[in-house]
Amino acid sequence: MAVDREPRDEVDLVVEAWSRERPDLDVTPMRVLSRVTRLARHLDRQRAASFNAHGLETWEFDVLAALRRAGAPNQLSPGQLLRETMVTSGTMTNRVDRLAARGLVRRDLHPGDKRGVLVGLTDAGRLAVDAALADLLEAEQQLLAGLDEGDQHQLAQTLRRLLVVYREEPTAAP
Repeated sequence: MAVDREPRDEVDLVVEAWSRERPDLDVTPMRVLSRVTRLARHLDRQRAASFNAHGLETWEFDVLAALRRAGAPNQLSPGQLLRETMVTSGTMTNRVDRLAARGLVRRDLHPGDKRGVLVGLTDAGRLAVDAALADLLEAEQQLLAGLDEGDQHQLAQTLRRLLVVYREEPTAAP
């Protein structure tokens, strides 16, 4: 009989307890999804710490990152920002107002639409998002340190297969 040499974690205990208490239910999805949930909590904490170290909230990073990923001149219309960050127009207006007040973004007249504006990244915004991204990537590398490159690739492929069921309009992530 083969012995499982993998380390045990809290999820193993939860799955065993539910299996014991509710043997009529198949609790095997918990083996994967409870771990994804717990990892998401760790990632959220790491993201917040990385962003806070640069004076940013997560939502601020999300808007600045969308502008930074857009490439030079790092501008997007409000509608494009809505699609990139998946928030309502009222929320986006409030966020742009707050970021503009901090000098991280600016509103420029849209050259192709006299009634429209483009939200642009300022030099200060670019410096803040670049520094926060570098810290975030370092933290994410630490979270994945227990996996070699092949395992990371396999995990990414597997998670992609799960996520395509919820496919949205593809957007780049931070």
